[in-house]
Amino acid sequence: MIERVEAALEKIRPFLKADGGDVKVLEITDDMIVRLELLGACESCPMSHMTMKAGIEEAIKRDIPEIKGVVAVSTTTV
Repeated sequence: MIERVEAALEKIRPFLKADGGDVKVLEITDDMIVRLELLGACESCPMSHMTMKAGIEEAIKRDIPEIKGVVAVSTTTV
């Protein structure tokens, strides 16, 4: 499943990297929630919530319908 999520992310990674950011898959929970870490400029970007919902989550759910949601996790609080 992680390989499928990574493949979906590869479609939007060029856009994230163009703005100095990236994303790392931390885990997929038993209830099909993808937990991600925002990296680089994405960590502190005021638009990161919009990027998560309209970009990252949409891309993953479009390619993998069984995924129920996507959440960003700060590794400094985990």
